[in-house]
Amino acid sequence: MPELPEVEVICRGLRPHLIGQMITQVFYNQKSLRKPVDIVNIRKEVILQTIVAVERRAKYILIHMNSGAVLIIHLGMTGNLGIFSKHTPLAKHDHLQWLLGDENQLRYHDIRRFGSIHILSPVEAKEREKTFFTTSGPEPFDDRFSPDYLYNLSKGKSLTIKQCIMDSKIVVGIGNIYANESLFRAGISPEKKISSLTKPQWQHLIATIRKVLDHAIDCGGSTISDFVNASQQQGYFQMNFTVYGKDGQPCPHCCAPLLKSKLGGRATFYCKHCQK
Repeated sequence: MPELPEVEVICRGLRPHLIGQMITQVFYNQKSLRKPVDIVNIRKEVILQTIVAVERRAKYILIHMNSGAVLIIHLGMTGNLGIFSKHTPLAKHDHLQWLLGDENQLRYHDIRRFGSIHILSPVEAKEREKTFFTTSGPEPFDDRFSPDYLYNLSKGKSLTIKQCIMDSKIVVGIGNIYANESLFRAGISPEKKISSLTKPQWQHLIATIRKVLDHAIDCGGSTISDFVNASQQQGYFQMNFTVYGKDGQPCPHCCAPLLKSKLGGRATFYCKHCQK
């Protein structure tokens, strides 16, 4: 599943092609996604509207119309948004097309169809943090994601640190890849209970998470199988993985074999010597 860096990379790639463009038509192949596609209201709210902004919230892409309506897209496991010439043949799993004033097209492609597409009217869009994103925690780069916030939240909790930073109610956008990479680089065991972390440890972890995410964004995200950016290019942060998917290989710090376990149902990669 695309995590925060991959979604951010797509947003940055879309902006130059979308902002200032009018949507002239929307086509939908009627195949179901994870949630029903309200194509009637999507067409009502976006056709003949001009796109004024493209932003990310959590793992969602938000496309803002000049009317105030907002198109919200989640990529699921294999979803992708790309810009294509009108002459580019449709691919098998291209489910929606937004035709633009410059005659290019924004296309939603999703092999497994686990993504979702929502439309918020101008009135609904104003309240989206209280409604659509009501259970979403702060962004990793937000000032609210602070040592005090995490220290106070962790008091008396038996949750492990890896489960904590992957909980979107606590902080959004950190999936399994970046949780593993951040914890290794911070030297913190994924099994460590959050109630045992000090404020300086939280501060160090926050700084490490931000550094890892920034690096991943600069690398165009991670392409494990399907991910490509808005120009259909793969990311290359996977070339910088230190532990993810590297069980049995030597730790880059101490050369002991890296270990793999299951934690919260997710594959967890770590070094028992370097992470405490």
